[in-house]
Amino acid sequence: MDKKLFWEEFYKNREKLNSSLISYWKEFSFIDSWQFWFALGLLIIPLIILFFVVDRSRLFEILFFGFSVHMLWTYIETILGSTSLFVHQYFIIPLLPFALSLNSSVLPVGFILVYQYCLNHNKNFYLYTIIVSAIFSFGFASIELLLGLIDFNGGMNLFYVFLIDLVVVFLSFWLTKFIKNLRVSSQ
Repeated sequence: MDKKLFWEEFYKNREKLNSSLISYWKEFSFIDSWQFWFALGLLIIPLIILFFVVDRSRLFEILFFGFSVHMLWTYIETILGSTSLFVHQYFIIPLLPFALSLNSSVLPVGFILVYQYCLNHNKNFYLYTIIVSAIFSFGFASIELLLGLIDFNGGMNLFYVFLIDLVVVFLSFWLTKFIKNLRVSSQ
């Protein structure tokens, strides 16, 4: 098969997949389902909380850290979702990342609050991150699993989610420290 035929086949399959996703969304995850409102709440409520509690004196640093968590988790979730290892079965909009609520709000805001607390109270960020990652992975994700909101395949499990969470947050922390040090050294 030549390159052009390959891409034509790919486009046809992508169109069928998108059509199936939209049909699934309309049937199971539309505005009339509690899962839609749950996902929407997970997107909006943490952002409202963040608006009121974020330390505005360190706004750029704190939001950069949260943005790093958001981006890394979004990339990883895209890989996990496209390989069907970790699938979010209910979502707000079918053509956006399925875990939009978690990757854009719950996880970044949760870890922003940990980061901010540890900075402001001189606490051990690594210890608090391990605790909060365990709560998110073994607590929150377990509840999502029991409610049928997520599905694991191919050997994926809660422990791997916990490890991925730690890697994402630690990389975000180190990247934030690196950027912060660049800023300080350039002054």
